[in-house]
Parts: sequence; C-alpha cells; structure tokens
Amino acid sequence: MMGYWNGPLGWIGMIINLVLTIGIIIGLVFLVIWIVKQLSNSNLGQTSSNAASSAIEIAKVRYAKGEITREEYQKLIADLETR
Repeated sequence: MMGYWNGPLGWIGMIINLVLTIGIIIGLVFLVIWIVKQLSNSNLGQTSSNAASSAIEIAKVRYAKGEITREEYQKLIADLETR
C-alpha cells in the first residue's frame, strides 16, 4: 500500500507530470510573446504614417513660431515627404 502513494506509476509518473506541466507553461509563454509581436507589427504601419504627419505638424508649428526659416521649413517638409 505504501508504494501506491505516488500514484500507479510512482516516480516515473511524477517526472512525466513535471515535464508536461513545464511544457505547457513554456508553450503559454511563447504564445503570449507571439501575440504581442503580432499586435506590435500591426500597429507599426499605422504609427509610422502618424509619426510622419505629426512631424510635418511639428515643422509647421516651428515655422509659424519663427523658430526655423522658410528654407529650413521647406527642406524639412521635403525630407519628411520622401520617407
């Protein structure tokens, strides 16, 4: 009766259970990492177009405040539109 304490497979069952549990945890971690990468890649295209438009807006504001000259403003706009 004492050998039945660890289940019908004894130590082998415990090792198999441990390996399966660790495998499931590692699988879940990889699944979460994959989901985060997919979400960041889908948002990457949207943010790059928003970043370019916001950079143009910043250049317009700086030009309106007189922080940059007309030539600098035109050069910035030309550089940002090519990206």
